[in-house]
Amino acid sequence: MRARSRSLPLLALAAVLATAACGESGSSGTGGGAEAGGTASGDACAPVAGDQLVVLEDDQQLQNADNVVPAVNAAAAQANPALLETLNRVSAELTTDELIDMNAAVDVQRESAEDVAAAWVTENGLDTGLSGGSGPIVVGAADFTESQVLATIYADVLTAAGFQATVQTVGNRELYLPALQRGEIQAFPEYLATVTEALDADDARQVASGDVAETVAALTPLAEQAGLVFGEPAEAADQNAFAVTQEFADQLGVTTLSELADACSDGSLVLGGPGECPERPQCQPGLEETYGLQFASFSELDAGGPLTKAAIQQGEVSIGLVFSSDGALAQG
Repeated sequence: MRARSRSLPLLALAAVLATAACGESGSSGTGGGAEAGGTASGDACAPVAGDQLVVLEDDQQLQNADNVVPAVNAAAAQANPALLETLNRVSAELTTDELIDMNAAVDVQRESAEDVAAAWVTENGLDTGLSGGSGPIVVGAADFTESQVLATIYADVLTAAGFQATVQTVGNRELYLPALQRGEIQAFPEYLATVTEALDADDARQVASGDVAETVAALTPLAEQAGLVFGEPAEAADQNAFAVTQEFADQLGVTTLSELADACSDGSLVLGGPGECPERPQCQPGLEETYGLQFASFSELDAGGPLTKAAIQQGEVSIGLVFSSDGALAQG
């Protein structure tokens, strides 16, 4: 699904991190494998094959907050306040589950990004009742499914508000951020923690965190210096996450990483992910230090790609690194 460059400790480029989504609070003391108040056996924590993947909630914010957030050229935002106000309407409605479903519709069901975006806009009532827009607006997009869908949603909603909005695929962040700063494009669907780190000139520090409000506070002065403004972050996020099969989660009665650590404290879990995972702070070391998880072994696969997802589904690893809005997480 994804070819966007991510710069973060985990994938080492221009950014991706953050919290995972989903799931209601559960209890490791209930459900198939874990005894009330006790610890599951090694057999109970071994990989369990299954078709449906589910993300375990990152309840202690190991990952950074990579929520979808509108990025706008500052001069364009000043010229017409309706630009940012309209894009904030999108943020108010957009959820991670909807991102998952839209990615699946394009990548699995082979619908067009334009049709999927239009359907979302209509379903959320954003095709009517908007106003204040005028003049041409170019919305930039990166060259992967999710960015194409989000940019098209932005353009459709801006058009409904009275702008003459179009979508232009610009490429990776090294290309589109300068274009946004120069005003060659006026808006872009960005990722909060990733763009915060990208705008910060000091590679020796990390200014983004798992807290949305704190990351917005860190981003604001960086954006001002860059000639950009950012809107309200959506609930929707696309960040590193850790998934298991539904069967595995149901067997242990877990929905969060903390519950998994409580249920599987004997070190019997098998972790799958990219080759750098054992050294990256937001992968294996972070799982061990933040959650106290212990692993029997690590299987080198890929970064949220088909190898990792297949290994989880086939019962070769207990838990693996995925992206929180991957279409493969779509239910049913």
